[in-house]
Amino acid sequence: MQDTAPSPTARPAGVDATPPSGSGLGPEGRRAAAGFIRYADALAAGDRDCPLPGGGATGARFDALREVARDELAVARLVEGHVDAMAILAELRGEPVEGGQYWAVWAAEPPGPGLTATRTDDGWVLDGVKQYCSGAHTCTHALVTARTDDGRRLFAVRTGAGPVPGDVHPAGRPGPERGSGCSPVPGTWPAVGMAGSDSPDVRFTRVPAVPVGEVEAYVRRPGFHHGGVGVAACWLGGAEAVARVLFERAGHRADPFTDAHAGAVDLRLYAARTVLRRAAEEIDADPLDRSGTAALRALRVRALVADACAEVLERVGRATGAGPLCRDERHARACADLTVYVRQHHAERDLAALGERVARGDRNEAGR
Repeated sequence: MQDTAPSPTARPAGVDATPPSGSGLGPEGRRAAAGFIRYADALAAGDRDCPLPGGGATGARFDALREVARDELAVARLVEGHVDAMAILAELRGEPVEGGQYWAVWAAEPPGPGLTATRTDDGWVLDGVKQYCSGAHTCTHALVTARTDDGRRLFAVRTGAGPVPGDVHPAGRPGPERGSGCSPVPGTWPAVGMAGSDSPDVRFTRVPAVPVGEVEAYVRRPGFHHGGVGVAACWLGGAEAVARVLFERAGHRADPFTDAHAGAVDLRLYAARTVLRRAAEEIDADPLDRSGTAALRALRVRALVADACAEVLERVGRATGAGPLCRDERHARACADLTVYVRQHHAERDLAALGERVARGDRNEAGR
């Protein structure tokens, strides 16, 4: 696995980093998109750093994601997709992300027909509808999973959205023009929580695509599980944002019940940060997952952080009442966003997968 970020290039002059008001985004979506674009541009210019996982600085990567999430969780969702795409392309030997490109990873596989990939004389094309496409109106490029005759594969596409400098496809061949067939489906993201993540369905119609890795390479690579821990880092940052009002209240007045809630929340956040730091150390010590423990680690970390988020939301609400939810827009948005985002943890399904792996999987994993 590569352990250095791609060489950044500056975004060409004249490309507007602010999504236009007619881009299909509401106010929250425009704000989140602008924050995401600023972060991606700073990353490309070397003014920010989010190291690739497994290169010796995974803890710094998770800290960077937590920091963005503490500020605004919807922005973190877009940033996490962009830096995950960078890591995937590095791991699967795809072409590196360039400055002025804004990437997403659209790999959700809920029930339904989804996307199909067809090989033509001119290359691969994608057709169908993909759900939960975060950054649909902003991201210029995406890594997308689709079904082929041989199984599921990952493909790189130009979306036709956002400011797209240059005319080269991310996989090194001429890219399609704007309006290439990726169309967000109106009305498919009426969410309140994570509204700013702009995650509607996207319809693909004969969209040119380039495969990245072999069949099922996306989910079989070690980085799949490392990326799952990165998502948990975003959840944790969101929980820290929610907890802010509780600690502020406890700091301004002495009350034993508020203090008890603050102590319980601090304990959960401390435990989650500690586990996340340990996970980063383990990833750096075994980036290629030669021990076969990456999946177990990701299940454990995600479950623990999800539990911490649930308790933080519950205790902060009980300790502070309706006031911050009704009068503090930033706090209300943080609570709504975290409630939705943490549902990427699949609750009892993921706990069952964890229990099965510990009880009947590799016996060497159970004691780790």
